[in-house]
Amino acid sequence: MKRAIVQIGSETYSADLERGYDLSIPLQRGTEQVNCFYAPPYRAEPVVAGDFTGSREAGAPVNFFNVHINPHGNGTHTECVGHIAERQFAIHDCLKRFFFTAELVSLYPQRQEDGDRVITVEQLRALFGESPLETEALILRTLPNAEDKLHRSYSGTNPPYLEAKAVDWLVEAGVRHLLLDLPSLDREEDGGRLAAHKAFWKYPHTEEAGRLDCTVTEMIYVPDELSDGLYLLNLQIISLDIDASPSKPVLYGLKKEA
Repeated sequence: MKRAIVQIGSETYSADLERGYDLSIPLQRGTEQVNCFYAPPYRAEPVVAGDFTGSREAGAPVNFFNVHINPHGNGTHTECVGHIAERQFAIHDCLKRFFFTAELVSLYPQRQEDGDRVITVEQLRALFGESPLETEALILRTLPNAEDKLHRSYSGTNPPYLEAKAVDWLVEAGVRHLLLDLPSLDREEDGGRLAAHKAFWKYPHTEEAGRLDCTVTEMIYVPDELSDGLYLLNLQIISLDIDASPSKPVLYGLKKEA
């Protein structure tokens, strides 16, 4: 067994690096791909150049495909403040570390008077109390945890989201990397306010607040077999020169050392 030793507060834990749990939703062609915000669907097509078609099925010696993807709309992705900033910030410049201690929690979004389903600051306070979190990353699994999250079309459905006060509370509690199984921190249509995103990065004061290296990962899927609790998170991205990248968050269980 290949192990990592992890320190959380005054406690020491070990992680089995041969038993990781991939939280990303695989990108796949067709109608079964998870999608949101009316993004064009993910496509992968062989390169065609003269008599050459880059597909083994078409007789080529190799598969040689173009990939068409919208990171925010086509599946699991990690974004930096460049998503909302007027200046250009690239995800590969902002995310320089890739291992974090993480807390997994499960919550039912609360139905509001207007019919919206929202994760509220009151829920987080009831769950964590007023103490700072001991982990840099927080993973939110919304309930019920139906498997159709793996291929759901969210466009036009007004999915659950976080209220800005809840995000403010998480920032003050020490969360620097927030992962959730929803298309967005914010309401699908909010008139461009993006209050939860701005709260997370303290935008437009992101640099002064020291939050340029903070990230949001959306549209993950956390299987029921994973219990709420502490984990080691490996957050993998592509080094793209834009604000977001398709990503692969991998969780490793933590065992307290004697």
